[in-house]
Parts: sequence; C-alpha cells; structure tokens
Amino acid sequence: MVATTSEQPLTLANIPLSSWSFAIRVWLAMILALFVSFWLQLEAPASAAVTVGILAEPTRGQALDKAGFRLLGTIVGVAASIAITGIFAQERDLILVAFAVWIGICVFAANLLDGYRAYAAVLSGYTVALIATQQIDNPQHVFESGVARGAAIAVGVLSMAVINTLVYTPDRHPRLMVQLAAIRRRIREYAGAAYGAEPGNSATFLTLLREIVALRPEIASVAVETSSGFVRSVAARSVAVGLVAELQAARILNSSPVDVDDTDQARAALERAVDSALPAPQPVLVAGQKRVRDVETEASAWTAGEWRRRDEEVYQDLLALKSARWPLRVWRAPLYRSYRTAAASGVRAALWLAIASIFYVWAGWPAASASLSFVALITGLGATTPSARGFTAITVVGSPIAVALTGILEFMVLNGADAFPVLAIAMAPFTIGAAILMKSQNPLWSSLGRVNLLFIPVILAPSNPQTYNPQSFLFTSLFLVAAAALLLAAQTLIPPVSDDERRMRLLAEARAELRKPAQQTGEPSEEAAFRDAARIGQFLSVGGAQDSRALAEMLSCFDQSAMVRLCEAKLMSLADGPLASLADDARAAISKRDTATLRTIAHRLHETAAQKDSIEADVAACLILTSNLVDRGGGVESTREAT
Repeated sequence: MVATTSEQPLTLANIPLSSWSFAIRVWLAMILALFVSFWLQLEAPASAAVTVGILAEPTRGQALDKAGFRLLGTIVGVAASIAITGIFAQERDLILVAFAVWIGICVFAANLLDGYRAYAAVLSGYTVALIATQQIDNPQHVFESGVARGAAIAVGVLSMAVINTLVYTPDRHPRLMVQLAAIRRRIREYAGAAYGAEPGNSATFLTLLREIVALRPEIASVAVETSSGFVRSVAARSVAVGLVAELQAARILNSSPVDVDDTDQARAALERAVDSALPAPQPVLVAGQKRVRDVETEASAWTAGEWRRRDEEVYQDLLALKSARWPLRVWRAPLYRSYRTAAASGVRAALWLAIASIFYVWAGWPAASASLSFVALITGLGATTPSARGFTAITVVGSPIAVALTGILEFMVLNGADAFPVLAIAMAPFTIGAAILMKSQNPLWSSLGRVNLLFIPVILAPSNPQTYNPQSFLFTSLFLVAAAALLLAAQTLIPPVSDDERRMRLLAEARAELRKPAQQTGEPSEEAAFRDAARIGQFLSVGGAQDSRALAEMLSCFDQSAMVRLCEAKLMSLADGPLASLADDARAAISKRDTATLRTIAHRLHETAAQKDSIEADVAACLILTSNLVDRGGGVESTREAT
C-alpha cells in the first residue's frame, strides 16, 4: 500500500504565499496606474486605481478577459451617456427616468449572461451614472468626462497588464486541466457504483454537475492567456460539454440495476462495453421473463457502452487540451437563460434607482448626483452576485469601514505629504490587506476585502498634488454611506427576486420544455444537455438542494429531456428506410409520453435487429430507457409482463 499526503501550500503569517503574491501585484499595479495618471495629468486618476482593484484577479487570463470587457462596457456606457444627455439635455427629470430605465435594461442583460460578460453589462449601466448624472447640470461636458474616464481606465488596464507580465502571474489552463481530469476520474467512480452493492447517489451527481458548469466562465478566460489560449479554451469547452454527457450516461447507468443475461455471449458483450476496471454484474434473470429481459438487458448493456464511448471522447478532448490542439468535436457550452427572472430583476433595479432619484430630488441635497452614482454602482455590482440585497448589506457594513480606513490613511498616515513615494508606501498596508482579504475562503471576508479595495481609492481620490480637504472627505463619505443605506431601504420596500421565486420559475420552465413536442432544432444533444445542466446549477445556487421534491422533479426533467433528444437523434437514422413509419409512430408516442407504445415499438425493433450493435438495436434500447424514465418521472412503476 502506498501512502499519499496532500501538499500543503507555503504560508507566511498563516497566509498562503499565493495570496501575498496576488496582493503585492495588485498594490504595484495600483501605484503604477496612479503614477502614470499623475504624469499624464489625467482628470480622474482615482478611476485608474479603481480599475486595478476591479481587475484584481488571481490569473493572467482572468485579468485580461475582465479588462477587455471593462473597456467594452465603458465604451457602451459612454455612448449611452451621450445619447441620454443629447436627447433630454434640458429635462433633468427625464434624464433620471431614462437613467433608471437604462440601469434596468443593463441588469436584465446581466442576468442573461455570466462571468465578465455580466460585469460588462452592469458596467455600461453605472457608467452613465458616473458620467451623465454627475454632469446633469453641464450636459455639454459629458463627452469630455467620458473621454477622461476612458483614458483613466485604459491606464489602469495597461498597468495591470504590465505588472502581470513583469511579476509572475499564474495561468489558468494548467490548473483547469487538472480539475477537468479529476472530474472525469470521479465520474468513472460514480459510474462504477452501478455495479456495486450501492449505486451512486444523487448528491454525488449534483456535486459533479455543479462543478462542471461552474467552470464555464473560467474556460472562456483561458482564450486570452497565451497565443494558444483560444485553442485550449475550445478544447476545454468541449471537455466540459463531454463531461456533462458522460455524467448523464453514468446517471442512467445508476438509475436501475444492471441486468445481464445468463449466457456467455451476453456477458462477453457487456464486459466489452464496460471498463475492465469495473466488477462484472451478477445475473438477475428468472424463468418466465426471458423475452422482456432480453430487451432490458441489451438496454443496460447499451447504456454501459454509451457511457464508455463518451468517456473515451472526453479522454481524447483532454489530450487535445494538454497538447493545445483542436478537439475532434467543437462543442458550444450554452448558458441557460431565464428571461422572466431577468426581466423581473431588471424592473426591480429600475425601481430602486427611481426611488433613490425621487428621494434625492425631494431632499434637495447639493451634489446629490454623486450619491446617486454610488447607488447605481452598488446596484450594478450586486446584480452580478448571488444575492443583490446581501451584497448591499455587506456594502452598508463595509462602507463605514472603508471611510474609517481612508480617514486614517489621509489625515494620520499621509497628513499633508505630497511626495509620491510616501503615497505609494502609505497605501501599501491598506491595499495589500484588502487584497489578502479578497483571497479568503470566507465569503463575508472576501466581499469586505473587495469593497474596501474599491472604495478606499474612491474616497481618497488621489490627485497631484494631493488635496487634504476635510469637507470634501466628509461629503464623499456621507454620500457613499447614504447611498448604501438608501439602496438597502429600497430593496426592503421592493425586495429582489426571492430564491423561492427563482426556483419555482426554473422548475416551471423545465416542465414547460418537457411538455413541448420533441422536435429537431439542429442543436446537438450534448450542447442541450449542458444547457439543462446550467439550469440545474442555477437551481442549486438559489437553495434548490433544500427543496427535495422540487429537486427530484428537476432531475427527472433533466433525465427525460436528455433521453428524448437522444431518441430523436437515433430515430432520424430510420427516417428513409423501411422502418420510417415505425419511427414516426415512436416520435408520436414520445410526444404523448405513451410508454406502453414505446415498449411495443422497442420490441418490434429488437426483433428486426440483425445484430446487437445495429441501429435498430440502439433505437430499441433508447426507447426502453426513455419509457422507464418517463414512468419513473410520473411516479409509475414500469410494467414488464412476461410473454
């Protein structure tokens, strides 16, 4: 027996060295961004520092990918600012209405996207707040303000890229390849459980499924890491889609006992289909069930062969990822989009901005547009998190902390100093500390670290020379804290879409798709399965694991949809032959979920099959498995009468 030990990461002060390296890179990039901004005499150097904080990602590809989407979102936001102020130049109220509608549209788009694409959507929304609303009394300066913000963001992006190049920054693809290979190994173990005393449980299946779909944004970021990054990203995407298809086949294999005919020929066929490492199943036939069990046995053997085929495809795609070459099949990894939930979230975001605008207009605060900008900023960033109100609550707690830390930095540490080296050294503990908190495994500490990394440079507003104005500091701090508190009050008055509501909508959409007649849409079954897996991932992210009945129904919809699509693909091969009418009858039975007819057609196809690996036998196996899943999903035990 060989003993293995897990490698512990090197630490300094009980903090991993990787976290220290990440935090120091962020500090260096922020200081470089400020230095270049001062040298170029940019109007908003703080925007360059904030850009570095936003682009603080652990790997090179993630930082570059986010930088590209930040530039894109800024361009869209500046264009929207110019359009809104140009159309409603003399109407302050209409500008605020248009701004609220625009934020709602951007939040709607963010809910239909994931990763940095969702961030770009909300960025294009709150950019209007940072440009148009702050220039609401001077619309002629919107273009200049947009150019200044774009220049500062470009400086921040370039600074982060330079530091990541000069200082060692890990790539994502080596670790990604290890993760995908480990998931494949665990799926093989899950499939092997079908031949043991205890089949694999749903918890294992859900864990694997959630891990696979969660890698989708990171796979996209691999494309910009190196010159071969795009090819690696395509290969990794194909691996992820193939893993979902393999996992689904393993789940079908685990869904019922594996029946094996007690003949040498059937046992040999199954052993060729199943990986040699798996133990051979035991025969379970009894007299009087011979004919029915023949079809069931071959269906089980076909499922095992289908799983092994998919496992081999994943293995080949992993080799393609390792060697940076094109995979044999190029799959898309579609994201499931719930348009109703996205629309509800967008409407709520627009209402929150409208409430904040009404409050500021009613209060008549001077320079209230700055506070409204913070409301839009927090709303947008919260839209990319699992809980918008939870993020706002963290901001309510984190903003006073950021104010206190900035006050210490500006009036106690710097205390009137105007030398840039002093500023760089003084910012080090605050920036590095916030970046280390971001790397924490605790979501609360990580969120507080992100909030402080962004808000400290916003409140400090570094300039050349630095102005130590207590009144400006107090106003900025007040506007920030008031914005977080006001948004939390608005979200209490009009709550975000609840987790229960999200779960029910996802389940209703899964039911609706399952009730639709099976049609050939041209989408490969593997890609459709990945999209359904993404829906299950969204369901789990809103507490779906605690709702056992809804989760069971969601999984049943997933199983039935996958098998129906596979049957449709198999039946297409019979469309032009002598069995075309039988294939049409099978499609009609699938649409009606007529399991008795499906089994009858399966037996007829099994009788006409020339050999066990013929297309007729494959279709018969698919129809049997589909009928079993439909009966199980409807709470009906499959009837297998001996004939």
